[in-house]
Amino acid sequence: MLRFLCRMSLPTILLVATLALFTVKTGQPQLPRLPQGYGLSSRYPGDIGIENDPTVLFAENFERGTLEEIAKKWGNISNKDGKVMSFSNDVPPESSGKRSLQMTATLGENTGGHLYTRFRGVDVAFARFYVKFADDCGYIHHFVTIGGYNPPTPWPQGRAGEKPCGDERVTVGIEPYGDYGRFPPPGIWNFYCYWHEMKISADGKYWGNGLRPSKPQLVPQGKWQCVEVMLKLNSEPNKPDGELALWLDGELVAHFVKGAMRSRWTGMGFSLVDEGGEPFEGFRWRTSKDLKVNFFWLLLYVTEHASRQNKVTNPNPIARVWFDDIVVATQYIGPIKPLR
Repeated sequence: MLRFLCRMSLPTILLVATLALFTVKTGQPQLPRLPQGYGLSSRYPGDIGIENDPTVLFAENFERGTLEEIAKKWGNISNKDGKVMSFSNDVPPESSGKRSLQMTATLGENTGGHLYTRFRGVDVAFARFYVKFADDCGYIHHFVTIGGYNPPTPWPQGRAGEKPCGDERVTVGIEPYGDYGRFPPPGIWNFYCYWHEMKISADGKYWGNGLRPSKPQLVPQGKWQCVEVMLKLNSEPNKPDGELALWLDGELVAHFVKGAMRSRWTGMGFSLVDEGGEPFEGFRWRTSKDLKVNFFWLLLYVTEHASRQNKVTNPNPIARVWFDDIVVATQYIGPIKPLR
């Protein structure tokens, strides 16, 4: 052992010693590492041609076609009276395109809208999208969702308040959360999850469990942000080796995996913690391998309930959000790599 250490540089010895000390003190298992920065996007500057990569399941940049043509490409649209969706020339700084999709929810007229698409079923999917909230955008009820239905359906299913059986449904929403007005609108990023081992709520129903990073991640207003989600299903019905992760602008901010330290788990969900806590048991997202990740739901859903829950008595009736440069793939994507 001494002979081995003599061959190592001093920085390497210090690193090994630090890691060993950390393992002894915490007793935590070594968690898998996930990439950051540019991923698949590094091979396609400006995202040009990324839709042709064999790992890509779906891609949309809103550069071509009318809303009707785009709706046909996706498969399902909700655009009440044609007033929710329109095109905008406001695009992310890194984008090589010239237009984005604007969604506008108007209280008293509609609850927003959606685009929903299906793709071939996979065991792991990464979904990246760019989003911008208006400067005066208030609290949101529900937002962008990825998951799986068995059998697949050409439209999104409801069934809020019901726990999945384990072989027919798993859904993960990434959405702003105000925490009863604790955070300014739109809130902080939060996962809203339905699966067969979710916890029951205080009212005896099963509302989506909220899963949050250890450090609250405020959703910016008036600024484009790159959001990426990974949903990895468990490899076997009896193995809790499913995962969930969140990147913001290419930085990994949350990785929910067996052994990660969490706060107390209730019907409201839990947060990851940097110190203390308990080891997460891991996800058994499904009880049958027939259940796959097979849909992406670009959703803006706004109701008065979201404002009331966050103690806002006179909410702005208009909630405006822009979306662009969506990619769903079987590997990490990362932010758009600039053309130069």
